[in-house]
Amino acid sequence: MKQQLSTSSKLPKKSLGQNFIKDENFLLKINNYIRTNHKTIVIEIGPGKGALTKYLAQKYFSKLYLLEKDNLLSLNLIDQYSYNKDIIVKNVDALHFNFKSLIKKEKKIIIIGNLPFNISTQLLYKWLEGNAWPPFYSEMILMFQKEVAERIISKNKNKKYGKLSIIAQSRCKVEKIIKAPRTIFYPKPKIDGMILKFTPIMKYKNIKFNNLQLLLNASFKYRRKKIKTSLKDFKIALDKLNIDKNLRAEDLTVDDYCRLSYLIS
Repeated sequence: MKQQLSTSSKLPKKSLGQNFIKDENFLLKINNYIRTNHKTIVIEIGPGKGALTKYLAQKYFSKLYLLEKDNLLSLNLIDQYSYNKDIIVKNVDALHFNFKSLIKKEKKIIIIGNLPFNISTQLLYKWLEGNAWPPFYSEMILMFQKEVAERIISKNKNKKYGKLSIIAQSRCKVEKIIKAPRTIFYPKPKIDGMILKFTPIMKYKNIKFNNLQLLLNASFKYRRKKIKTSLKDFKIALDKLNIDKNLRAEDLTVDDYCRLSYLIS
């Protein structure tokens, strides 16, 4: 009990990008989007003081993993859920955690997280990159800063459309679930958040991920240049697909970039 009391007044750490959700109505809304059964493995990233965890713990699941980098908060969670052997707390940095170690046959894995704002895009890349597809998870429900979320869901011909949009949408169906106003957090951040749902798609499962990254790096390095300049090294592939070389990086669709990636070596 002393441990719980000490964390209840614990100040969030800026170095860990901690922003705790304090609005119960908002937590209930998130909880309603999370569908599980007795075969589901749930992974919560950055549970913090356990605001959402208390709802997750009431659901059906095979295992519930709580990945918390903050040592004091993880100790509190261990103490709080010691009664349930299927709730497993790991005092780890999610960026360096081997998620594939949690894979079990015939189990559905859902990743849930109010992601630390300072590493949110790094974590997303970690779960999207590589040539092996489908991934180890079947669904992700994640919170990002609003401006990052808008980049992720943006379509071509939009100034927010870029590498992050294309990589995310080439791998997953991405849906906006709900906005998260800054007032629901403690401490209150400078910008609102947004929760997105990611469901893996198979359309580009055979893509060479390194090729896609190569194209995107070249194309968006100088995004206002026409692709006849930025993608001049890939002229043969552009010609094969009859892509207008007077277009700019943001004009090409996710499908354009993925089809191009198949044609380069």
